[in-house]
This record gives sequence, C-alpha cells and structure tokens, in this order.
Amino acid sequence: MSSKECLERQLVKAREYTEKMLADFKTPADWTHQVHKNANHALWFVGHMCASDNFFISVVAPERAVKLPFTDDQFGMGSQPVSDAAAYPPPDEVLTLMRERRATLLDCLAKLDEADLAKPTPKELADFCPTIGGIFEMAVWHEGLHSGQVSVARRAIGAKPVFG
Repeated sequence: MSSKECLERQLVKAREYTEKMLADFKTPADWTHQVHKNANHALWFVGHMCASDNFFISVVAPERAVKLPFTDDQFGMGSQPVSDAAAYPPPDEVLTLMRERRATLLDCLAKLDEADLAKPTPKELADFCPTIGGIFEMAVWHEGLHSGQVSVARRAIGAKPVFG
C-alpha cells in the first residue's frame, strides 16, 4: 500500500469512527453536554473538525478553502465551548459542513502524487508539519485526539461503547 493509500484509508477510518459516535447525539442538550465546564462537547468537535479540515485544505489547495459561516470563537483553535446550544449553529448544518470539508480534503489528496506529498509546507508550519503528506497525517491524529473527548461526552449521555 502506498503512503497516499495509507493516508486515505486512515482519514476515512477515523471519520467512520467519528460518525458512529456522533450518531448517538440527538438533542441540543446532548450536543452541548460537557463533562465539566472546560470540556469540549460534541458540537464543538464537529465545528472544530470542519474548521481544521478547511485549514488543512488551505495549505494543500488554497483555492478550495472556503469562508465558513461560523467564527473562530465558536470552533477555532483555543476556543472555549459553552453548554448553551443557542450559541452555535444547528448541529445538522455544522455536520453537513464537516462532511463536505472532509470530502474536499480527500479529493485534494486524490489529486496529489507521492512527489507532491513529499513537498515542504510553508515556513510557518515547517517545525510542526514539514511536508504536505504530514498535513494529512495531522488531520488523522488531530481527529483521534478530539474523538477521545467526544467518546467521554457520549458515554456521559448514556450511550454504550461503539465497539463491544
């Protein structure tokens, strides 16, 4: 399996797991349930994954990045989630955007070859993520990091484990 195929598989599998977990959030209270006042909730996660994928797209295919209809204060890096569902767009809207941005990120990957993946990232990302291929790796581990937080919120609303 090529590194490109491996990246695609990891991006797809990470999102399949995410989608299984998110299926259990039904009400506004579920979507914004925080296990403590500083914890991330499922709706924040969805918006943050959307914003993150859009950022990754801006690095690998800048012309395909979009202006998102929500603010960095809601879902950006360093944002602090709140339990008030009225502070956010409806979950279905944010889910639709999250899915579209991942589909676009996967399409960007499909258009690259192995040489493209080895190209350097812009200077401001070089220390953290030196290659274009590393952008896709970051998308995978970043989703995994935050999906663990969603898993805790999901169990706190009474959902059974996804596996088992």
